[in-house]
Amino acid sequence: MKLAYWMYAGPAHIGTLRIASSFKNVHAIMHAPLGDDYFNVMRSMLERERNFTPVTASIVDRNVLARGSQEKVVDNITRKDREEHPDLIILTPTCTSSILQEDLQNFVERAQIDAQGDVMLADVNHYRVNELQAADRTLQQVVEFYLNKARKKQELPAGKTAKPSVNIIGISTLGFHNQHDCTELKRLMADLGIEVNEVIPEGASVHNLKNLPRAWFNLVPYRELGLMTAKYLEAEFGMPYVDITPMGVVETARCLRKIQQIINAQGAEVDYEEYINEQTLYVSQAAWFSRSIDCQNLTGKKAVVFGDNTHAAAMTKILAREMGIHVVLAGTYCKYDADWFREQVSEYCDEILISDDNGEIGDAIARLEPAAIFGTQMERHVGKRLNIPCGVIAAPIHIQNFPIGYKPYLGYEGTNQIADLVYNSFTLGMEDHLLEIFGGHDTKEVITKGISADSDLNWNKEAQAELNKVPGFVRGKVKRNTEKFARERGLAEITLEVMYAAKEAVGA
Repeated sequence: MKLAYWMYAGPAHIGTLRIASSFKNVHAIMHAPLGDDYFNVMRSMLERERNFTPVTASIVDRNVLARGSQEKVVDNITRKDREEHPDLIILTPTCTSSILQEDLQNFVERAQIDAQGDVMLADVNHYRVNELQAADRTLQQVVEFYLNKARKKQELPAGKTAKPSVNIIGISTLGFHNQHDCTELKRLMADLGIEVNEVIPEGASVHNLKNLPRAWFNLVPYRELGLMTAKYLEAEFGMPYVDITPMGVVETARCLRKIQQIINAQGAEVDYEEYINEQTLYVSQAAWFSRSIDCQNLTGKKAVVFGDNTHAAAMTKILAREMGIHVVLAGTYCKYDADWFREQVSEYCDEILISDDNGEIGDAIARLEPAAIFGTQMERHVGKRLNIPCGVIAAPIHIQNFPIGYKPYLGYEGTNQIADLVYNSFTLGMEDHLLEIFGGHDTKEVITKGISADSDLNWNKEAQAELNKVPGFVRGKVKRNTEKFARERGLAEITLEVMYAAKEAVGA
């Protein structure tokens, strides 16, 4: 175990709570000490929703530890069942309360005797998985529970829908632009003559989960959430699934062609080529814009991409393949799925970084000096320290990534949003440089272009004044080269003489 002051993916119980709070009328009870119950605050701060079911914390304190928590947990479950009348109560420990190694399944079985609704324990290993893996597993567990329940009661609907239909799996609360992406996917399916059978878990009722097998296929737009459910439905009901993220012109077309293949294999006759062509040429502005003179100026510019698997892989392909931008590094914090990521991006970037250490990624960005970063809010903070613009493309996210206006990243409207993000990230990043050249503001103090704590050396007054004279767009490189020169020679202070010696050493 290591102490982290910044995490890309939260602990496992956050993933379970995201799934529970995405469904309608599902209540989560978290068995945890005070301090682990921050989900309600995080949810209410970030999600722009009028109402949502709050999570209840069954607090573990010293009194509970002395007597055991069985009675308290069972009482909390039955009380919430009586007060709220939820369809389902999900009990989850946190990594902290898991240390107690209590038999929570026994608590659930006892509570189920008196509860009117269903009660379930989140079957997640809190020591081995993170938020994303836990969310994926919890969703699959809920779906499996209700399909088995319907099967026992002989309530599973027979046959498929009359028209081609789809389940969209993986839209959840606290997801990156999930609500907007869902709206765009629904529009896309409507254009293709495909009915949306169910969207899960966001806004779904557990009573409707028995209808999932009626769809012709499942669409999993995000690799992190929904894949386990899709594989379960394929194994149990023979339902094909599409896991190609329709992000960018090329991948959206590839996704639609895969859908066409699946539908035609089930007896229908559809041809989406004309639709793909029309959308690519006339609806999406991205293909045209990437060939315009504005975007041509970005050709060969260096970029770093980092995020979850879905968005980092898709963005790497868009930058390299559709916009001619040089991706010097593509990375993901989804270490558990690293092989897939490497296979997706290896031909589109110079370097691949699989890491959940924010400091390591920050140092890599400082070393590579890209013209722009496309990453999470953490990389945006790194970019601010290094004076490099950053477009946010993946969680972890901030309130600004829950816009009120319509901003999908998937589908053909998504291609326009991404083109704007890429162009504005690069061009707005030139503002400080242009302002310095034309005297728009006073020259800034020296920016430390390093992330690790050991990257600062003492600069004396004369050396710092000389560094301030260097144009802003190369100042960071001069500073870094000088500090590297000083460290190699064991110098603790940088003077004018050290600066000039370092300049000669690199032949500048």
